[in-house]
Amino acid sequence: MMVLSVNVGLPRKVLFNGQSVTTGIFKNPIKEPVMVRKLNLDGDKQADLTVHGGVDKAVYSYPKEHYSYWRNQFSHLDFVWGMFGENFTTEGLMEDDINIGDQFQIGSAKLVATQPRMPCYKLGVKFGTMEIIRRFLSSGRSGIYFKVLEEGEVQPGDEIKIIKRDKNNVTVKDIVSLYNSNDIEHNIETMKRAIKVESLPEGWRYDLQKNLDQLQSDQ
Repeated sequence: MMVLSVNVGLPRKVLFNGQSVTTGIFKNPIKEPVMVRKLNLDGDKQADLTVHGGVDKAVYSYPKEHYSYWRNQFSHLDFVWGMFGENFTTEGLMEDDINIGDQFQIGSAKLVATQPRMPCYKLGVKFGTMEIIRRFLSSGRSGIYFKVLEEGEVQPGDEIKIIKRDKNNVTVKDIVSLYNSNDIEHNIETMKRAIKVESLPEGWRYDLQKNLDQLQSDQ
């Protein structure tokens, strides 16, 4: 597994449907090493901190393996690394292989996987259509958010090393599936394991526990 591209960008104002929108989703690849901080990368910021950023969303990665799928979906667009607003465009780091709570060494930084991405309208701004929101959610191609355990430098070409696997074995894709599924009873065991994952943000664990409590009260 490796980092193919490191992408950063500062918030900017763009016009979308006749309205001015401030967004940090427009990111450009850089070639030099960059410091990964507790809240973001040097040279990178999030615009709306109510839904973006924070310690549990400090770094966002997206697999290059998904790019061919999206090129077929939106063939009129020019897909370059950073298209999804990701900080790291990766190779081999896939949502169905990575557990929430898995820890990684990337360059001199240490990170832990925390959650999938749930897209907001800013992705629609980037793609020029809100249709991407529905397609992104249903595709299961969410990418991965990380918390920074130890700050350090990362650059393109760095190996992504797993240094610790979470014992609960709940993948990033499992969390996406729980979000998209209406069949709560079928997912009880996955939910029980998920709420034990310390690195899963409190909001996710609260919602999963609420679903489990509802099931028990209905029995």
